Amino acid sequence: MNAVVWTPSHQETTHMWQFLQYVSKRENKRLENYQSLHTWSTEHPELFWSYLCDFFELNFDTPPSTILNQYQHMIDARWFEGATFNFAEKLLSGEPDKLAIISINEAGIRRTYTYKALKKEVARCAEGLKACGVIKGDRVVGFMPNVAETIIAFLASASIGATWSSCSPDFGIQAAVDRLGQVAPKVLFISDKHQYNGKWHDNLDKINAFVSEIPSLLQVVICPYDVNHLSETNDKKACSWDDFLQDADTPKYEPVPFNHPLYILFSSGTTGKPKCIIHSAGGTWLQHVKELGLHTDIHSDDNLFFFTTCGWMMWNWMVSVLSFGATLTLYEGSPTYPDGYRLFELIDKEDVTVFGTSAKFLSSIEKLDVKPCERYKLSTLRCILSTGSPLLPKNYDFVYEYIKSDVQLASISGGTDIVSCFALGNPILPVYRGELQCIGLGMSVKVFNEAGQAVEQKRGELVCTKPFPSMPIGFWDDLSREKYESAYFKRFNHIWAHGDYAEITKHHGLVIYGRSDATLNPGGVRIGTAEIYRQVEKIPQVIDAVVIGQPWEDDVRVVLFVTLKDGLTLDEVLQQTIRQTIRTNASPRHVPAIIIQVPDVPRTINNKVVEIAVRKMVEGEPVNNIQSLANPDCLAYFKNLPELQA
Repeated sequence: MNAVVWTPSHQETTHMWQFLQYVSKRENKRLENYQSLHTWSTEHPELFWSYLCDFFELNFDTPPSTILNQYQHMIDARWFEGATFNFAEKLLSGEPDKLAIISINEAGIRRTYTYKALKKEVARCAEGLKACGVIKGDRVVGFMPNVAETIIAFLASASIGATWSSCSPDFGIQAAVDRLGQVAPKVLFISDKHQYNGKWHDNLDKINAFVSEIPSLLQVVICPYDVNHLSETNDKKACSWDDFLQDADTPKYEPVPFNHPLYILFSSGTTGKPKCIIHSAGGTWLQHVKELGLHTDIHSDDNLFFFTTCGWMMWNWMVSVLSFGATLTLYEGSPTYPDGYRLFELIDKEDVTVFGTSAKFLSSIEKLDVKPCERYKLSTLRCILSTGSPLLPKNYDFVYEYIKSDVQLASISGGTDIVSCFALGNPILPVYRGELQCIGLGMSVKVFNEAGQAVEQKRGELVCTKPFPSMPIGFWDDLSREKYESAYFKRFNHIWAHGDYAEITKHHGLVIYGRSDATLNPGGVRIGTAEIYRQVEKIPQVIDAVVIGQPWEDDVRVVLFVTLKDGLTLDEVLQQTIRQTIRTNASPRHVPAIIIQVPDVPRTINNKVVEIAVRKMVEGEPVNNIQSLANPDCLAYFKNLPELQA
């Protein structure tokens, strides 16, 4: 059994505890604990989502006629039919003089916006959008860093009922066009430049490509990264941020239906052109309120900082913290520049209470021998969120020994597909080393074996057996819903299969073992790639790794690629160390047949290892849309490797 590494205190002050009492009173029955609340929430979804709205006083301009329709297939579920509201209005209702946004970049420039100032900037931007012809249902996009203007542009778009989509400027131009161009936007917001790891990158040379490749564009708005200097362009469709804004003090909010498109997010695109996933305003709002308000226990006095780009769904998720009147801290730049302490310095200076990051970041600073607790008090920090990839048990050890001993470490997991989480943290439950604390309220999550039977304390396919509000409306240009249905409902009839290999634990928590589509099958035994990464992470000489299954002699053999610290070579001694570590802590089945040293491991812009692309290169198959990779050149290393030839 995994050890308890954190236990909650003062449960009665949390939204989760208060909601538990609230439901017990409304239902006139005693719900003893979180698990009983979760069971009730999945058995009575209409009541759960309705009570959530009442508890947080979430009001609609027009109330719903029904909470959930009568459906035959999950894909046909419709929530809160008849309800209308405006998403931006719900995020701009904080106390006027309260800090809404703190925006800091790598160069050290710090800007702040109160809710009053933010609302005014949103109003001015919305009037600018209207002036160039944007109306409800149109698309507005951003090729932007993680700065205040990106949020202002999104909220302005939402205020008039337009649909927002974004990529971060570290995307290659083709990858950005492949995404943003599909949705035929009218307006593009682009930063003139951005900084990363001490280097400046000019974005203005990309404007011509956007304009020529996306004929629907009517206007390109250039946002200054440096507030004291704006780069110039001669493109006739381009104007500056200041020239685009119009005079206004308060946004004019356009009410939209619950199921109105708010966001279009994109799949990774490593196996084909990225899918455009459409998310509803209402589903996003309710799901984020639940996850931020109950599972993360956000109050108006909180300051949330999530290290992300606006090309990752966590950007969309964190922006919703404004619906609680809380403060959102943004950081744009490298998380380890000038050193691995950069983000912890920010947490201390800005009194951050909730810090969001990734397992990759935690592993990287550990290998840099960063020990934040020796330099910073981190006195306000109460919760660390981690997502992007499975959080390893050793990451828990590092956090509690070298960051903060009494912090809640909440590993969360969901994805772009649902712009939210299936499993996440809980302020009234203990944290067990190596486990996600709980399955989210209202989410009927199970783990299925190969026969489609629900199992616990055994590994299998993570599924959701009942609909939830943040399911996508659908995919762009997929009127028949064939692509949508194939993506999630093909594996198990009428049941959402998420593509994660997972296990429900004895404590009703969850362990994610990696993507099931990258599952290895040596000797017919299913092995999650994360199980191997967990062991390789323990070896200090290894900086990064990727593992694949290669068809071999009527079976599958495990092939491990590793990147080592500068100056090191993969000799027999290190190979033996790697194999022995995996054999001892996983199983003989997990031990790779071959270990190969490579200069770099391919990752997406959002820092996810692309195992499928590596496997395709090894097998001589084409890899589509390599522009979605942060380091596509390194794929060449995996082609025609002599060690892998028959």
